[in-house]
Amino acid sequence: MKKLVVLSIALAFLGCKSSERKESNSKDSKELAVTVSEVKETVAFLASDELLGRNTGSQGIDESATYIEEQMKSFGLKPYFETYRDSFKAKEMDAFNVVGYLEGNDEKLKGEVVIIGAHYDHIGYGKTVENDSIANGANDNAAGSSAVLAMARHFSAKKNNKRSLMFVLFSAEEMGLLGSKHLAKRLKSEDMDLYTVFNIEMLGTPMKDKEFDAYITGHKFSNMSEKINEYTNDSKFIGFYEMAETYNLFKRSDNYPFYEEFNVPAQTISTSDDYVYYHHVDDEVDKLDYDHMARIINKIIPAIEKMSNTPTREIKMYD
Repeated sequence: MKKLVVLSIALAFLGCKSSERKESNSKDSKELAVTVSEVKETVAFLASDELLGRNTGSQGIDESATYIEEQMKSFGLKPYFETYRDSFKAKEMDAFNVVGYLEGNDEKLKGEVVIIGAHYDHIGYGKTVENDSIANGANDNAAGSSAVLAMARHFSAKKNNKRSLMFVLFSAEEMGLLGSKHLAKRLKSEDMDLYTVFNIEMLGTPMKDKEFDAYITGHKFSNMSEKINEYTNDSKFIGFYEMAETYNLFKRSDNYPFYEEFNVPAQTISTSDDYVYYHHVDDEVDKLDYDHMARIINKIIPAIEKMSNTPTREIKMYD
């Protein structure tokens, strides 16, 4: 996420994370839709040294895509295109988004699509620290990718969505949102009836000294924040994060190309406000808080369920 490097510097003064309003994870993880272990397993694979930082065009990104495809197949999730891979060129290199599709169960509403996405690529290598030069990208964005796959598994099992759900893992985000630009144009050319895009970035650590759990970029452009809080029955789940507006994060992740092409609510959720390992070789598996991640994903799921089932399109752009 090319935006949070500046935030790490600007917000370094922030104090310890607030735990006052964070509800304790008192339920056994087996009772939850998404478990800590499945989230950690995905992050551990994608952020492993063996994948060498998942740079676009590398063997590591190809192996990552294969892993994602195998997961989607195991869930019973169908490819949207002929295969799961949506191929394109990224500065003369072969690249591919990975796209799974769960058709809605309502004859009237299944033509409307909700996209849940995250980028699975990273930068490959970074500045060497203690003989380590692999930029593993655990938080950026194996964390977001794990959330998309966890929700893909959950919804594929439940099949309780009236609208159709598209689960997308984008590539070449780090090269300038190339994967999402390609897919947005492709779906627009097919005249897809896109309702909204819910993109996920850097959920790996809690926000610090805030009265809310997460923020959504482009807060002022739609009522998505308001509706998610309503859908989750938590008025303090999504809050307004001033720095996201200051640094125009709305335009700096894979939500934005869909907003440009379709002019629909297309926004990114994140809990990262002061992550010091952005594009750093120490963005590793052991830096993330998996209890936090599972809790956030489990709170997101009812919101996605509601988005996919309301009789009318309740999430709207502001005039």
